Amino acid sequence: MQYRTLGRTGVQVSTLALGAMNFGKIGRTTQDEVTAMVDAALEGGINLIDTADMYSQGESEEMVGKAIAGRRDDIVLATKAGMPMGGERNHRGASRRWLVTELDNSLRRLGVDHVDLYQIHRWDPDTGDEETLSALTDLRRAGKIRYFGSSTFPAYRIVQAEWAARENHLGRYVTEQPSYSILQRGIEAHVLPVTEQYGLGVLAWSPLASGWLSGAIREGREIATSRSAFMPERFDTAVPANRARLDAVERLATLADEAGLTMIQLALGFVTAHPAVTSAIIGPRTMDHLRSQLAAADTVLSAGVLDAIDEIVAPGVDLAAHEKFDTPPALLDAARRRR
Repeated sequence: MQYRTLGRTGVQVSTLALGAMNFGKIGRTTQDEVTAMVDAALEGGINLIDTADMYSQGESEEMVGKAIAGRRDDIVLATKAGMPMGGERNHRGASRRWLVTELDNSLRRLGVDHVDLYQIHRWDPDTGDEETLSALTDLRRAGKIRYFGSSTFPAYRIVQAEWAARENHLGRYVTEQPSYSILQRGIEAHVLPVTEQYGLGVLAWSPLASGWLSGAIREGREIATSRSAFMPERFDTAVPANRARLDAVERLATLADEAGLTMIQLALGFVTAHPAVTSAIIGPRTMDHLRSQLAAADTVLSAGVLDAIDEIVAPGVDLAAHEKFDTPPALLDAARRRR
């Protein structure tokens, strides 16, 4: 396992991080399975675990808490808030009212007195930066969080938040957690240059592109991954974007074979090769998934392999741009454009 400094915090984290989205109802995993995966991840050198309040509506945090009991100090623990937690209209977003309440809920579920990194899961267009940063700064001063970061923020919102922190003498986001893979490279054109400029750590989620780069999806095979079962529109090869992904996967599989690598090693090695990326977040659902992903822990791609990847998917290009989560609200809602 390799380790890098998380932004400018001085904290050393593994280049692979254990993502807990599949822990609980979403991944149909039991506590024993989760504990075994956490044990294996720590033994493999991973020291960063990332979860969120909304993963299985709190069950993931509870499972992580039980799995790390007695060894909290050896783990860089990250969680997130902001996505809806139930139907109540104020149980979501990035207001002070909600963040103060929900952090306490997360600490209770995790069974800890603080988290190392508290992240805003999505930019909340209804809440001002000063409101959110002020609340996060106070929570840090109270000792309940050590650092705070953003997740899936558009580049211009990262810049705006940095400006708001300086203008109002508040704490700043020290990390960003964007979606990044060989098939979704758009952040290379805007987000990653900004994170480098401001010295933010980058925790990349979905480095296997929702399973497209796992090796399980190939031409001529039925697509029967767990993700395709509940998101079939993202795997229907009659859709042009999905056809383009499958064509790219076939070329990448040939490249991986020629380089003596698995598809997973190629995919994770690509993400961690970018100088702006601190860690790639893996999200195993089974122990076999975890083992295959840990096998990429020390993968370093040659310049020739990276150049070949560029020929298959050009730098800065998203093959499925419509799936991005950082589109300005005004482009999605006509009322926001015209009011």
